[in-house]
Amino acid sequence: MLPLKLLWRGLVGADGQADLPPTPALRKRYDVAIIGGGGHGLAIAYFLASRHKVGSIAVLERSYLGGGNTGRNTQVVRANYITPDAIRFYGRSVELFRGLSEELGFNIMFSGRGQLTLAQTDAQLRGFRLRAEANRHLGINSSIIDRDAIRELCPALDLMDDTHQPVLAGLWHADGGMARHDAVAWGFARGAAQRGVELHQQTAVQAIDVDQGQVRKLRTNRGDIEVGAVVQAVAGASSEVAALAGIKLPIVTYPLQALVTQPLKPFVDPLVSAPAYHCYVSQSSRGEAIVGGGSDPYPLYSTRVTLEMKEELLHAAVTMFPCLAGAKVMRQWAGMTDMTPDYSPVMGATEVRNYYLDAGWGTWGFKATPVCGETMAEMVATGRTPKLIERFGLSRFAQFALVNEMGATAASH
Repeated sequence: MLPLKLLWRGLVGADGQADLPPTPALRKRYDVAIIGGGGHGLAIAYFLASRHKVGSIAVLERSYLGGGNTGRNTQVVRANYITPDAIRFYGRSVELFRGLSEELGFNIMFSGRGQLTLAQTDAQLRGFRLRAEANRHLGINSSIIDRDAIRELCPALDLMDDTHQPVLAGLWHADGGMARHDAVAWGFARGAAQRGVELHQQTAVQAIDVDQGQVRKLRTNRGDIEVGAVVQAVAGASSEVAALAGIKLPIVTYPLQALVTQPLKPFVDPLVSAPAYHCYVSQSSRGEAIVGGGSDPYPLYSTRVTLEMKEELLHAAVTMFPCLAGAKVMRQWAGMTDMTPDYSPVMGATEVRNYYLDAGWGTWGFKATPVCGETMAEMVATGRTPKLIERFGLSRFAQFALVNEMGATAASH
């Protein structure tokens, strides 16, 4: 009987009530409609309702909540970027992640285990020194550590000198960590629903009516709704959805693949990234080795996986951790990454007065989930751009004011 009771509680909640209400009928009008029911869209809805007390809010998800890139990532949380704008932005996100379980009353399983990025060339080491100094200047805990310190952190890592690219040093980001990606989405969804936000799954936006410079109506497969403001928070389809409102985005979409092995005994605690191999490895709470890397080398609207990328990721992972040589691969998956020219997001107002963008997240979207919710909600509710996201506006591409974060990916693209 106990397994059945646990299953029942897992499905409907300990109090016998479902955490999320069933999808309601669409109203004729909403003060704010959010296109996209992933982590970002749900976080924006939560903060709009909890901090700004916005009236009627609808989250429109064409599939199921958290079923896009939120459910297809590798759970990394970090702030060790290069530019001051990104360091401050992601630093705030790490801060929010640390208190998110208490904020939401829902365990997101955050684990502050740190991130280690390996320097395997002199050029990488010089770049890491710059990043460490910039991080520390802005209050982010990053430092350069030598091979002895790396060996203490990761005894299973191959630090032999006779390899093709021996490890010289590492960038240790003690503030980094991991969080359960679907728990983050569920926590924000539950918190939003408890505050009156309507969650509309299986609701695809098919057309956007723009009149005199602002959105008047969204046309969905379940009916049309009038809106006061619209926030676009989709991944993979950012350019296509924005085009419905007549907005052209400087975004190219690429697949991004990852895989996990069978559960193993603990062999690595921090996330370990090797940009020289375009690969990073961590271990989940279930013991699976999580292996990820760079985006596919060609644009594609697809979440298919390939044998070629599997072989590349596994070769790199075994080179880093020889103990993985006999492990069996359990799952392989892909998401769709919206890459901008400067590897930074597009956030804020657009040429359509009541249409806001939360797009261009590439491979760094999950780690920004709570700070996106906080800042985008503030902007929509107040009409003012928060200082944290001023530099991420769409207009920067026309003004040649890019925020270049190309060198700060966990596995260089």
